[in-house]
Amino acid sequence: EHDLIRKPVSTFRDHALKRRKRLAAVRRYLWEQAMKFEIPPSLKAEHEELHGELVRATKAGGRTGEAAKAVAKLMHPHFIKEEEYALPPLGLLTALSRGQIESGMAEVTKMTDRLEAELPQMLAEHKDIVAALETLVEAAAAESKSDQAHFAEELMAHARMEEEVSYPTALLIGRYLKTVLPGASGR
Repeated sequence: EHDLIRKPVSTFRDHALKRRKRLAAVRRYLWEQAMKFEIPPSLKAEHEELHGELVRATKAGGRTGEAAKAVAKLMHPHFIKEEEYALPPLGLLTALSRGQIESGMAEVTKMTDRLEAELPQMLAEHKDIVAALETLVEAAAAESKSDQAHFAEELMAHARMEEEVSYPTALLIGRYLKTVLPGASGR
């Protein structure tokens, strides 16, 4: 408990200063949380669903299960890259479409610059993944496992959507921010 009457003025100043510092730290923390670049929930949910389907396919047994394991081996490092730097910039899309631009958004250009630099590798990985998915479709069809064949076809469509929509949109977000935010070089 505090005895406010007997405290010297300097103690009150110290207390006020500590309080201001705590409030500044809280504000800084809240700002950092707001400026974390989150993958849009719908895309995150789709990735989680695809991952779950892939895990189930690996347990299908036979050639289908083996083909699904080959897909999983290729997909895992690719998903990590996407979630690290290819998809988080898309979390700014809604705010940017509303004209809401904050200086902290410039940080996302580091991700979009990395995506641009690594895009040829990402697309090459998609080709390898699609080839493995075609093998999965063939194996599942031969073993009458239509669920796994359908999943593989959905995953191929997902890869096309990323190539045609997600990756280009992320790159455009980075380029846009570089034009509207001073010093948004990404490097």
